[in-house]
Amino acid sequence: MVWLSIFFFVPIAEMYLLMTVAGYLEIWPTLGLVILTAVVGVSLLKRQGLATLSRGMQRFNGGQMPGMEIMEGLCLAIAGALLVTPGLLTDVIGFALLWPRTRQWLAGRLLARMLTRAAGGQAFGETGRSGQATSTGRPSAPVVLEGDYEHKSDSSR
Repeated sequence: MVWLSIFFFVPIAEMYLLMTVAGYLEIWPTLGLVILTAVVGVSLLKRQGLATLSRGMQRFNGGQMPGMEIMEGLCLAIAGALLVTPGLLTDVIGFALLWPRTRQWLAGRLLARMLTRAAGGQAFGETGRSGQATSTGRPSAPVVLEGDYEHKSDSSR
């Protein structure tokens, strides 16, 4: 029901906001503003998306699961969709998701929520020292198990 109301009220709020701004600036400057925010937003999105992908690949190549980077990528995808949607309200939300602090905060909350809902608290295979999932999505130091190994030859049978 919440999603239905969002899809119903956001376009109405967008139209109201566009008409209000167009009343102050006229139609062509308002249209130019909407196009400018889309172009600037997409260029920022490209830069930050590549940086997030690079960080995620570094973590993955280092043997760690890039859970936080995956969630940031999801936030960036949502930001991109909001920025190319015509309207000023969606542009404000999209730019908020492009701001690293807002995006990292939201990504951390999403990852923590996903970790607590996952079976046994282990989503993306990330666990801490005690075997419990980390809330930030960034795994703590790996668990090291020590033991002795003795090889028995077949001649002893």
